[in-house]
Amino acid sequence: MRGFLQPSLRNNPTDSQQQFSKLSRHRRANLAEAASTTLVKASQWARGEAVDPTVAGALEQHLKAFLTKAAKKTPATPAAS
Repeated sequence: MRGFLQPSLRNNPTDSQQQFSKLSRHRRANLAEAASTTLVKASQWARGEAVDPTVAGALEQHLKAFLTKAAKKTPATPAAS
């Protein structure tokens, strides 16, 4: 039984980690490969678990680049009048 005097430990993922986990598996695998890591390590990072700082930085950099590229790709919808 877990001690009742200590709160349970919870991982609190950042916004970028949550955005990464919402992507499809194929897209996550491509980003992990671009960051020179495995999908397992990338998934651990997305859950907020401890990973190597170089891996975390590379994943964050590639995710940011992908999100800016995806934002430019989607056209803005015209306002209805």
